[in-house]
Amino acid sequence: MSEHHQFGRSDLPPEQHRALKKAVRWEYFTIGYTAITITVVAFVVGNSQAMRTAWIEDMLSLIPQIAFLIALVFVRRKPTVNHPYGMHRAMGVGHLVAGVALLAVGLNLAFEAVTGLVKAEHPTIGTVNLFGHTIWLGWLMVAVMTIIVIGPVFLYGPAKAKLAPVLHNKLLYADADMAKADWQTNAASIIGVLGVGIGLWWLDGAAALFISLGIIWDGVRNTKGAVVDLMDQRARTVDDKHPEPLAADIVQHLRAQPWIQDAAVRMRDQGQVFHVEAFIIPKKKRITTEQINDISQSTSELDWKVQDVVIIPSEQLPDEADTARPTGASTAS
Repeated sequence: MSEHHQFGRSDLPPEQHRALKKAVRWEYFTIGYTAITITVVAFVVGNSQAMRTAWIEDMLSLIPQIAFLIALVFVRRKPTVNHPYGMHRAMGVGHLVAGVALLAVGLNLAFEAVTGLVKAEHPTIGTVNLFGHTIWLGWLMVAVMTIIVIGPVFLYGPAKAKLAPVLHNKLLYADADMAKADWQTNAASIIGVLGVGIGLWWLDGAAALFISLGIIWDGVRNTKGAVVDLMDQRARTVDDKHPEPLAADIVQHLRAQPWIQDAAVRMRDQGQVFHVEAFIIPKKKRITTEQINDISQSTSELDWKVQDVVIIPSEQLPDEADTARPTGASTAS
């Protein structure tokens, strides 16, 4: 079996190949784990609005895993005449679908929670006979919500968070980020249930609203991140906090060539991999195709994420290109 893995135009290096296999296994594990929790919660959901909202959120949490696995089928394909850059943007599309779904359902759940509070709906939580003993159903709800948080918070959430930067996969990172924050949903649902138990009926609706707002926030954040990437925002790190440092590495590599006076890049995030347009100002007007081919090859070898490199000789660097200089710094003469 090959150590590498087909990934669009090229193969994945061994480290990324192993990380991708682990990510796929964790996604399948997450789907199985979530399916079990959805089934268990369905048996104890009762009339609690907070529990029902948490249950729906559990179902929604399946979307990123399914989107990741479907997108992976497409990004593995080689570029074609109809898709000359490959299908790496399938990850971005999956990210967008997940974000829009979260946003739409979150808004609907928030509306229902507010409506329930305005109408002063008083939820009731009954009793259940368990092993010959009659117990309050609320205790089962609390127990279930306490136990099921173990998976996302302590198992697959942290695991995916470690794999996402290795693969530069923003959909996987968003999935991990949402999983690690699941404790907030579970804590809110527990508070809502206990509130009903002590007569504070409004705590259930308030908890449902809190959970809904969390879903809306996840939806807004993921939708925004997917949209700006699909609109060719400047390439950024997997957490979207900083510009992708690889751009500066490429510029420094180009400037290190004895025949290049200055350089800048436009780097397009295709979804895990980058398409690089490198603008160079040669020291001499005459350059050879061999020089162009050599610098293109050496640039593509800097990092596995560099999927395409286009070298563009120019007399002037485009204003919008990344020069890897601090804002306001002047170009050396």
